[in-house]
Amino acid sequence: MKEISIRDVKENIVKLIANDWALLTAKDGEGCNPMTVSWGSVGELWGKDTVTVYVRESRYTKQLIDSETHFSLCFFGEENKDVLKVCGSKSGRDYDKIKETGLTPVYNENAPYFKEAKLAVICRKTAKQLLDKNGFIDDEIMEKWYADGDMHYIYFGEIEKVLISE
Repeated sequence: MKEISIRDVKENIVKLIANDWALLTAKDGEGCNPMTVSWGSVGELWGKDTVTVYVRESRYTKQLIDSETHFSLCFFGEENKDVLKVCGSKSGRDYDKIKETGLTPVYNENAPYFKEAKLAVICRKTAKQLLDKNGFIDDEIMEKWYADGDMHYIYFGEIEKVLISE
């Protein structure tokens, strides 16, 4: 993979996150655990190129991100949509997603990423914030997305490296 600036990514980042989805990955002991995400953003915050990702309290990946300094976001082609479905529907607490999907983890950065990714973004965790139900102005959001009370944490990550497949 070749290193580029996030500002040189040619693809629409909103489409990549919302429609194509991504794998949010953090270390899990000697291995790693990927979780599919379709909510997030890329932009500038606090004078840095930044990623935000949203992780529910109930997700296994949350405890991994909490215990690590870095995480990655990996984007794939349409041919890997089934892989993303598996990583979004199974828990790493009791399921080996890497074995099941056949993904190839790469560990030569501060966070693991996948050889099969077309784009990998390595981020240093800079902040996290629990979404507070009292902060919502639009009541429909709570009704639609948080009726069960399983709120998201927002994780902010400074983009340290962007890798693109050649």
